[in-house]
Amino acid sequence: MARRAKSEMPAEVGEVFRAYPPKLRGKLLALREIVLSTAANTEGVGAIQETLKWGQPSYLTAQSGSGSTVRIGTVRGSGETYALFFHCQTDLVATFRELYPEKFVFDGNRAIVLDAKKTPDPKALAHCVALALTYHARKARKPR
Repeated sequence: MARRAKSEMPAEVGEVFRAYPPKLRGKLLALREIVLSTAANTEGVGAIQETLKWGQPSYLTAQSGSGSTVRIGTVRGSGETYALFFHCQTDLVATFRELYPEKFVFDGNRAIVLDAKKTPDPKALAHCVALALTYHARKARKPR
């Protein structure tokens, strides 16, 4: 079971969550929990900074610098999909596509897109989040 203290949500982030459509709000809050729990249980990640980037709840490894920012939000033009967004100039989504070709739908090199009518695999999502939150640390260890 995940170990972490209850995280206080910054007011501006809470406002964004409250503005999401009710049928997606719970799904997005569940993604938030996966991100925060994964960060707390992944060695080397350290404290997570929860803030807004591009108007979306965003999770940064500000203390350790170990990873790439993870954002969560709805998919524009759809009331039925939501997503985990990643920096498009990383190879993260390509890695996720190789690891989980049948589990997830991907948007180019920037997102895992989830259907509100389905329950995503929380272990697979947590693995993807852990890879994102340790991205820079892993890249630094790779020989050039």
